[in-house]
Amino acid sequence: MIALITDNQSAITALCRDFGIRRLEVFGSATTDRFDAASSDIDFIVDLGGYEQGVARRFMRFARALEGLLGRSVDLMTDEQIRNPYFLEAVNG
Repeated sequence: MIALITDNQSAITALCRDFGIRRLEVFGSATTDRFDAASSDIDFIVDLGGYEQGVARRFMRFARALEGLLGRSVDLMTDEQIRNPYFLEAVNG
């Protein structure tokens, strides 16, 4: 796990609480030595909890808040978006 995530863990937890996020899991290069501080984004799987009206707005606001906190692009995916079993295996790997 990269220091950018571990150093901001309490702030990330607070954002999750503020936006009603049930689970946030980092995957991809940020969990390996392939992370390039100059160009890599950070990939997350997010469980938004309820999928009520306005969930898309909450999703986008949360993504922007994470980007602001971490100072780089983030990609958020929901469990529902991960349908490819090979991709799912790699993520859970």
